[in-house]
Amino acid sequence: MNDHQPNDEFDELMRRALHHEADRIEPADGLHEIQARVRNTRTPVNRRPWVVTAGAAVVGTAAAIGAFAVLNDDNRQAGDSEVAGAPSTTATATGAPQSATARPSATLPSTSASVSLPTDETPKAKPTEAGKLEPESSGAIPVYWLGETVGAATGPGVRLYRTFVPFKGRATYSAVQLMASGKSDDPDYSSPWIGAQVSEVRMSGSSIRVDFKSLPKTRLDPDVAQMALQQLVYTVQGASGTTVPVEVTLRGRPVQELFGVAIKQPLGRAQSLDVQAFIWITSPANGAVLKTPFKVAGIAAVNEAQLNWRITSDDSRRVLQEGVATTGEAFKLTPYSFVVAKLPAGRYTLEVFEVSAADGRLTSTDTKTLLVK
Repeated sequence: MNDHQPNDEFDELMRRALHHEADRIEPADGLHEIQARVRNTRTPVNRRPWVVTAGAAVVGTAAAIGAFAVLNDDNRQAGDSEVAGAPSTTATATGAPQSATARPSATLPSTSASVSLPTDETPKAKPTEAGKLEPESSGAIPVYWLGETVGAATGPGVRLYRTFVPFKGRATYSAVQLMASGKSDDPDYSSPWIGAQVSEVRMSGSSIRVDFKSLPKTRLDPDVAQMALQQLVYTVQGASGTTVPVEVTLRGRPVQELFGVAIKQPLGRAQSLDVQAFIWITSPANGAVLKTPFKVAGIAAVNEAQLNWRITSDDSRRVLQEGVATTGEAFKLTPYSFVVAKLPAGRYTLEVFEVSAADGRLTSTDTKTLLVK
């Protein structure tokens, strides 16, 4: 792992889980070739198409304006199970404090909630010190991506998903660079930051300044644009192990507009249940080569702490296994796991999803492509 020790119990939980599950997977020679062949030759089963492209993103008008609440600088990292509860104080997406908001006790936050653009009443950020570069290290860093919210008829249509990526160098710089490359191991995840070129990342006690040589000129729907901003914030804070706001500069100058929307800086972090996916598969990774039986693990915030899963053969399109799993607690991002029994060698799609109690729709689906030896 890297030399950074994030104040993120959730990230630490994930790292331990990844180490544990890695011991169960037997990689084969030519793994990258196999993964590429799997992705290039298979026809997806209920795979999510990427909905944030330059052409599609400009279609439609902004939904009714709501508000993201952003965690105060209280050492609770994005994705921490504590984040599901209301902090004592919250802040707007630009870092301005406001009164605490209570979490719903019976239902998940609506995916139709949209975000509010900063207003002139938002206090301007105080000037920050120049900051310093991170020390070099190596290990695995969290990188956030956007993925489609399956089954949601309203709202931005995308939420944040996280993967861990190996790196060597400066952790936060590397994480932003990977995010901007758009090269996720899971084809369901992508990034509207493609084309951005990172110059440097500097740390100070009050903020993290990310300076770019160039930034995307893509214009997005305002709600999707705010998700893209949160993608940057979560990636920077996750990699740096901090909860301080993020400042974006272009060749040293503060940025006032991104993805076609005005922004107020520094950028604060929205609460996890407002922006993160409700169901993640964290192990095995997409494209994993393994033997059965194997364990599936992840994080979810679901109704009545229950979710569903199934294994579909990519060759026959038949569902070979399915079942129900439970999380530690309803309506909070808590771990789940289950075991997939014996399967013949072949290519498979693993799906984990929630069945809507209202109309039986499959919602919040996350999928992984697997190769069983």
